[in-house]
Amino acid sequence: KSLFYSCFFFFFLRFSLLLLNLEEYYFEQHMANHIINKDCRDERKIRGSLKICSKSIIFEPDEKMPPIIKIPLRDCISIDAPEDNDANNPFTWYIPGVISVVSNQAFLIKEQNIIAPYKTERGKTEYLFQLDVAGKADDVIQTLLQLNRASHLDKMGDQAAMITAILQSRLARTSFDKNRFQSVSETLHMECEAEMVTPLVTNPGHVCITDENLYFQPLNGYPKPVVHIMMHSVRRIYKRRHGLMPLGLEVFCTENDLCSDIYLKFYNSEDRDELYFYIATYLENHITEQTAESYMLQWQRGHLSNYQYLLHLNNLADRSCNDLSQYPVFPWIIADYSSSELDLTKPETFRDLSKPVGALNEERLQRLLTRYREMPEPKFMYGSHYSSPGYVLFYLVRVAPEYMLCLQNGKFDHADRMFNSIAETWKNCLDGATDFKELIPEFYENDSSFLINSLKLELGKRQGGKMVDHVELPPWASDPDDFLQKSQNALESQYVSEHLHEWIDLVFGYKQKGSEAIAAHNVFHPLTYEGGVDLNSIMDPNEKVALLTQILEFGQTPKQLFTTPHPRRIIPKFKSLSRASSHNVSIAESPVSPSEESFEDLTEESITLAWNNIAKLKLDEQYKIHKEEITGIAVPCNGTSVFTTSQDSTLKMFSKDSKTLQRSVSFSNMALSSCLILPGDTTVISSSWDNHIYFYSVAFGRRQDTLMGHDDAVSKICWHDNCLYSASWDSTVKVWRCVPTEVLGTKRHHFELLAELEHDVSVNTINLNAANAMLVSGTKEGTISIWDVTTATMLHQLSCHSGTVYDAAFSPDSRHLLSTGEDGYFKVIDVQTGMLISSMASEQPQRCFKWDGHTVLSGSQSGELLVWDLLAGKVNERIKGHTGAVTCMWMNEQCSSIITGGEDKQIMFWKLQY
Repeated sequence: KSLFYSCFFFFFLRFSLLLLNLEEYYFEQHMANHIINKDCRDERKIRGSLKICSKSIIFEPDEKMPPIIKIPLRDCISIDAPEDNDANNPFTWYIPGVISVVSNQAFLIKEQNIIAPYKTERGKTEYLFQLDVAGKADDVIQTLLQLNRASHLDKMGDQAAMITAILQSRLARTSFDKNRFQSVSETLHMECEAEMVTPLVTNPGHVCITDENLYFQPLNGYPKPVVHIMMHSVRRIYKRRHGLMPLGLEVFCTENDLCSDIYLKFYNSEDRDELYFYIATYLENHITEQTAESYMLQWQRGHLSNYQYLLHLNNLADRSCNDLSQYPVFPWIIADYSSSELDLTKPETFRDLSKPVGALNEERLQRLLTRYREMPEPKFMYGSHYSSPGYVLFYLVRVAPEYMLCLQNGKFDHADRMFNSIAETWKNCLDGATDFKELIPEFYENDSSFLINSLKLELGKRQGGKMVDHVELPPWASDPDDFLQKSQNALESQYVSEHLHEWIDLVFGYKQKGSEAIAAHNVFHPLTYEGGVDLNSIMDPNEKVALLTQILEFGQTPKQLFTTPHPRRIIPKFKSLSRASSHNVSIAESPVSPSEESFEDLTEESITLAWNNIAKLKLDEQYKIHKEEITGIAVPCNGTSVFTTSQDSTLKMFSKDSKTLQRSVSFSNMALSSCLILPGDTTVISSSWDNHIYFYSVAFGRRQDTLMGHDDAVSKICWHDNCLYSASWDSTVKVWRCVPTEVLGTKRHHFELLAELEHDVSVNTINLNAANAMLVSGTKEGTISIWDVTTATMLHQLSCHSGTVYDAAFSPDSRHLLSTGEDGYFKVIDVQTGMLISSMASEQPQRCFKWDGHTVLSGSQSGELLVWDLLAGKVNERIKGHTGAVTCMWMNEQCSSIITGGEDKQIMFWKLQY
């Protein structure tokens, strides 16, 4: 998500809040007719809606071709009802509900439904609007007269104060409509007044939070009557500075998206903090709160890309897509825009990341330093900032034209000052006397729309007669998508990975302020820094409004995140996180025990070889042996037969040699959920939805034991050292000691309950680590828990997924844990700290997987087998398999042989082709 997705939404709506002036409110609308040429032969009525705003009257026709009319209240000469003046005139027709507005000026917008600079209609003109509900005319006129008086006050501060008083009065007369609750059983926690913030616009209304949902109800019902966010879907929340005041709160329902789901601005910090505290308390046991330091650690280790890391730092530093004065800032990376080929191995291809843009050109820097030395206090080196609303829209005008028109009073910028060429823009940033701008995230994303004039906007004619159209690309880019791809490659290159910390020091770090900033030639106007001005100490409302306007238009420096030098990325460790190296971790470095080094050198080499070639997996054989989906696969050491369980309630034994079904056993009429073979290959254990666990003797071909251990379906079982671990929908994982005994000549098991690991909801899956000292459990509500099985204590618990956790497994070195869920995400957790360090989305949910700590082989809902590179966050190979979901997977110790089971009732045998 980014800014221009909302632009396309506005493109289909003729009216939007962007038609208002900055700092203007939209109060109410009335269905009405615009009467043209009244009392004339060609009199006609245009149907539409009359919108009452704090600084203007807007009429939006229902039809798309006529223009939207915007009448500034400051230009109005009179606002009244015509019948008041002409009631005694017998020759005048009386029309109820008509409002007459006489104005010196009006703007015509979107004529022929084309986004273009506003047309100005000058000269004294009367506009007649007939309301559908005639009885409301008097109230509307009184409201307009009151707003008209505010617009004619001499000082901006006085205008703002009067409009604020009118707004607060309207908010006080209304409250949140409880009929909008999603459920009658919801419990109200708090309600207050606030504004929903979108770029250049704030929309007042009422915020309401319950135990289940967060609601915002706009005062004007626009763009919809109520916005609601489910509490369980919230993933991140941030307190924000808005207009230099600690009044903002931004809520995200995703892990890595650029734009949030809602941004709220409150009228006092107490309301903001109370709402934040309530949501934070709700999330406390579900979401791992990330700090700049935790993201830094993930980035250093290679779990975050350079792009992801910069995105997270921007978020933590109060940068938001909803606030153009604090839009996320990204660096210029490439310095070569003239070569036909882009060589990312040459250092001269790249911009010097240790210097701000203003210091890249030594000759310009010396001129700026001369001026700086002669300047009285407070001194600053740069008269403009590297990020501001104007700069953001400079880059995005082709996809956000209405934002540009809103910011610039209905006009586009001069054609020669538009974003015409990448190379020209870079050159101007190097040589221009007042141009020090950095880039925005869109330069490193996948949507190239902002480089293309796909809306066919008329953006003006340049000197020389050339029309402004698509952005001119450097010679090394074949098209806009290629430009973005190469920009991404540059951002993630080794050179940038080795130097990005230097730019972070300038923008988010210790070189942002003070003596280090002076030494780095990184000093901007004092008003741009957090704490540069205390608005509460300014008593004159006019001075306060003027100062705030200046700061918001000029741009703001991010919140300082680091006060010491930022460490550089650890490149070698980033490149060799797992495989062979993952099995040779020193005890000092690793939280796991020495006994986990369980593979001999030869086995380890074969495992590494297998995982290096896992994408070469080929289907060997397939058989349909069940009547419902397969739920479990177990293979004895000799590999001659395969045991499978299914939702058809049967345990089956299939001979791989003879390719025949040898046994089929049913313990009850309920589904079996998983199976495993005990050491010695003589006993198969199956878990069932009938709450029981069944022990089947392979030698005697019969049920040997039944463990009635749970109060609901048993979902998964594991075994180690005579201990059985059983997970159940009864919200427990139980640990049993199973001691073989002989009763009347028959071998049986004696079961002793050792531990009960309690959960809040149904447990869907469990797994042990290589040393069998830790257990992971995943629930139907997305929670992952890590347990120390020797002490039966919980080490960590995280809400990782929305919906069921399908599978979870430790890496071979037990340093990391991977999980997959119904929400289609892979999540990586650092086992020692319990920190969520990586999140990767897939097109379809992945139902099961095997991994070596770096590469993942997963079975998809689509039936494919997918090979993933976790660090790169991408799919390397898609292998066609089942016709329904892949529901279970078995892999031998050497990782060279794989068996999968699916919804299509088939088992498939796979082999690696070296």
